[in-house]
Parts: sequence; C-alpha cells; structure tokens
Amino acid sequence: MFSTTPSELARNLLIILVLSLLMIGTLWVLLPFLPALIWAVTIVASTWPMLIGLQRRLWGRRWLATTVMIIAMLIIVVAPLTAAIGTLIGHASDISEQVHSIGQRGLPMPPDWLARIPVIGQRASDEWQALAAAGPGGLVAKVQPYAVKAASWGFAKLGSIGLLFVHLGLTLIISAILFMQGEHAARALIRMARRLGGDRGEESVRLAGMSIRAVALGIVVTAVTQSLLGGLGLWLTGVPLPGFLTALMLVLCIAQIGPFPVLLSSVAWLYWQDSPTLATLLLVLSVFIGMLDNVMRPMLIRRGADLPMTLILAGVLGGMLTFGIVGLFVGPVILAVTYTLLTAWINEGLNRPMMAPTGAPAGATTGAATEAATVPPETSTGPGPSTRAAEPSAPVSASASASASKAAAGREETRG
Repeated sequence: MFSTTPSELARNLLIILVLSLLMIGTLWVLLPFLPALIWAVTIVASTWPMLIGLQRRLWGRRWLATTVMIIAMLIIVVAPLTAAIGTLIGHASDISEQVHSIGQRGLPMPPDWLARIPVIGQRASDEWQALAAAGPGGLVAKVQPYAVKAASWGFAKLGSIGLLFVHLGLTLIISAILFMQGEHAARALIRMARRLGGDRGEESVRLAGMSIRAVALGIVVTAVTQSLLGGLGLWLTGVPLPGFLTALMLVLCIAQIGPFPVLLSSVAWLYWQDSPTLATLLLVLSVFIGMLDNVMRPMLIRRGADLPMTLILAGVLGGMLTFGIVGLFVGPVILAVTYTLLTAWINEGLNRPMMAPTGAPAGATTGAATEAATVPPETSTGPGPSTRAAEPSAPVSASASASASKAAAGREETRG
C-alpha cells in the first residue's frame, strides 16, 4: 500500500475538487448550446466523407466545400420547414372558415361507401349519422373539449418556433466551424481517448464515428425512399400539391414522425371526395411504406456498423425514448462504446496468464502452463489408469536447468 501524508491527501482532494468544479462550470456554460452542438457533431460526422469528396472536386478548397454543404443543409432542412410553416400560416384563415361553416351547418349524412370499409366502416358510419342528426349544437358539444386541447397545444408550440430557428442557426454555425477544422477536433478527441483508455479508447472513438454514420445512413436513406414512394402514390391518385406534401413527408420521416400524417390525411381526403378506389389503393401503399421503416433502417444501420442487431435496435429505440430525436444517434453511440470496452475487458481477462500460488518456486507458473499445453486430452482425462505414470515427472523450470548446466560445467573443469 502507498503511504500518503495528510498534506498530500488534502492537496489531491483539492485538485480533484477544483477540476470537478471547472468541468461542471464548463458544462453549465455550454448547456444552452448543447442540443445544437450534438446535432452539429452528428451532421458533420455523418457527412464527412461527402465533404472530402467535394473538396477534391473543388480544387482542394475546403471553404468552397463547406459553403456547398451548408447550402445543401439549408435546402434540405430549413427550406421545407419554412415552407410548411408559411403554408400553414397562409391557410389559417381558410381552415378557420371551413371549421366555422361546419359548426353552423352541421355535418351532412355520411356517404354510402363509408359503411363498406372493413372492420371500422359500420361503426364510423353510425357515429357520423349520430353527429349529423344532433345538428350544429351537438357537433360543437362533441368537438369542443378536443378543440380546446388542440388549440392549447398549438399555441404552446407556436411559442417554440422562434427557439427552433435559433437552434437551427447555431447548428449551421457550429457545423461550418467543424467542417473547416474537423481534423484538428478529431485528433484532439483521439488523443484524449488514448490518454484515458489507451488503444481501447481510440478504438471506441472510431467506433462512435462509425455508429453515427451508420445511423444517419439508415435514417436518411429510409426517409428518402419513403418520401419518394409516398409522393409517387399521391401523384398517381390525384392528390393536390404532391411536391409540397413529398417535401413535408421527408421532413417528418427524418424527424422520425413518419409519413402517416400526410398519407392518412390524403386517404381521408380521397374518401371525402367520393373516390373510394383511389383511397383504398393509397391506404394499401401507405401500409407498405410504413413497414419499410421497420425493415430497411435496421438493415442499413447493421451494414454500416459491425454491431449486433439487438444492440442497434436497443440503442435507436431507447435513445429516442430517452433523449428525443437526437437520441437516435446518441443511443447507439453510447451502447456501441460500452459494448466495445466491455468486450475488450472480458477478452483481456480471459487471455491473462494463470497466476502462481503463493510460496511456489520461480518458474512454477511457466512449467505448469507448459505441462498443460503438452498433455494430450486422452492422457489427461478419462477413466482408467493414467498413462502419465511411466513418463518422467513435470519438466524442470528454466532456472533449474541453467543451474544444473553450470554445475556440470564446473565438474568437467575440476576433472581436467
């Protein structure tokens, strides 16, 4: 045991306390920027190979490649989101007038095809007839509790739109900085990981980057595929504004909400327009598109990261439930690093040589290991008398052999 004087112990405790306070203070200062920082690191780690390819094509100019990447992020993420919000605000008066007119006139009688829908058609038709027979007052009384809750939720979310754009701006700025100085940040992170965990720490950092790229590949490719198929279905069935709805589906799929809000609303609109055949076809296509998310995304993630499928699914689902959308990337990274370190620690313990018992002579461990390695299985185990009785005893250790050789050489010299 190491002897520590009271003064050294107090000094060590004081150093640990000061370092802990500095780390807590740093995290506290960076807390408002933490969501944007996590998103920026995720985006840069996912698209880094694309940035390097652009830099090679743009005469080796990093700032040109960074500019192209930031513009692409604006087009893919910010532009559809801004267009969707602007469209909702622009049509708010039309939606209000439609709701007001339905509240004054009441619902018409349901169409005949509604009762023919399997499973839920008859019940939906009965409920519709009851609301239509109750008149405007009955409809308002039925819808009012849900309308109040929906309005409260909508006004609460409107207040966070400005904060959302602030986070988007910070994400773009941090992403641009990391695109320009990514190599320096990666080297610093690898050096810190090697300082903490040696080769295992460096391996964990590289695996974390692979996990982020694999999850991003699975999410983006699946979202693009679902959006394109959904947009094709909207165009074939004659739903208006298929391009805008396809862009909205892409944003919803990347946000892990899925294409169902757009597709099911379009199905309801087709039924409302008395087009049950087209509505049913779009409904079947919507179910198929929704199933792609459960098959395509795990396969792509598994292809990009050499990790067990169960670990990937647990990281994606658990991370999203715990941290929200950003947990889709944080969850697999945490589980991947933990899995790597734990597996390395277990394998290192299995490969460690067997310790010699206390008081055993030097070389006993080596001799025992050599004997265990040279004994065939059929002679060391099994019933019947052992065939080791006729063999010489266990091999002598290396030090004993050296001593015997020196003694024999001394006797030869004496005789001479």
